[in-house]
Amino acid sequence: MDWLCERAILTPKNDRAAVINEILLKSFKGTEMEYKFIDLVLKTDDAIHYPVEFLNALNPPGFLAHKLVLKVGTPIMLLRNLHPPKLCNGTRLRVKALQNNVIEATIITGCAQGGSTLIPRIPLLSSSYPFEFKRLQFPIKVSFAKTINKSLGQSLKIPGIYLSDDCFTHGKFYVACSRVSSPTSLVILAPNGRTTNVVYKEVL
Repeated sequence: MDWLCERAILTPKNDRAAVINEILLKSFKGTEMEYKFIDLVLKTDDAIHYPVEFLNALNPPGFLAHKLVLKVGTPIMLLRNLHPPKLCNGTRLRVKALQNNVIEATIITGCAQGGSTLIPRIPLLSSSYPFEFKRLQFPIKVSFAKTINKSLGQSLKIPGIYLSDDCFTHGKFYVACSRVSSPTSLVILAPNGRTTNVVYKEVL
């Protein structure tokens, strides 16, 4: 658990982190458990115009995709505040047991490190469309890799920075590199052989 909490792969974009997480999860030992979330429109009349299959394909900001695949031992990250300061947005955990409607996990970062907790499905409401719908989901995602923004305020013993995409906002590359106390422990992979460090002079 100590080894796992000291390491993470950081990327500029969510979609790249999702690809890395999927690859590493497939190579991770154990039996997969697939969770499909429940999507419902809030107004009964909208159910005629927006079938469940259509709702399942939606991916509004702050929501996970309709399907979540996990294995016991997988590192995960909370996406909502459940019980601050113990369980906050960005807290990393390790899956201990997988049940149909609850996930048991060990906390590996934060003030409650080493403690066990149960994560339930929670309802999330979206107003990003002309209609309102609710998705009942686990507020977590696989966390072998995460975005640089999600690493803010955290320290890692050995971070790996994957720069297939350039850092596109002010100071993001600096934030990624500053997650480690020793430069000898920093690993950077830039497939193009270089990257861009965006700095807006107006901010300085």
